Amino acid sequence: QVQLVESGGGLVQAGGSLRLSCAASGSIFRINDMGWYRQAPGKQRELVAVVTSSGRTDYADSVKGRFTISRDNAKNMVYLQMNSLAPEDTAVYYCNAKMIIRLTMTNQDYWGRGTQVTVSS
Repeated sequence: QVQLVESGGGLVQAGGSLRLSCAASGSIFRINDMGWYRQAPGKQRELVAVVTSSGRTDYADSVKGRFTISRDNAKNMVYLQMNSLAPEDTAVYYCNAKMIIRLTMTNQDYWGRGTQVTVSS
């Protein structure tokens, strides 16, 4: 069984920082892109940041300059360092990975269960 488990969410004041972590585990053949999405109440899930297996990154305009995505391929982990947090960053943050698992040998999307980030003003 393959799973993604997030950690690091919580409550922080505006201007503060948080670091999210996500660990992929299971019978994984290869992990391609890894990323973070978020969903605020009443809104659609949106891409926050993505990092390819070679380390290329891309960010939503709303978080550029404040958030940094990174990954540790040896540990099958992805991180999101969030600085200068604002109340509009409040959302459930989901880890996403495009992985090839040994059972199917096909590239598929996998999601974590999400971690709540709340930024107070």
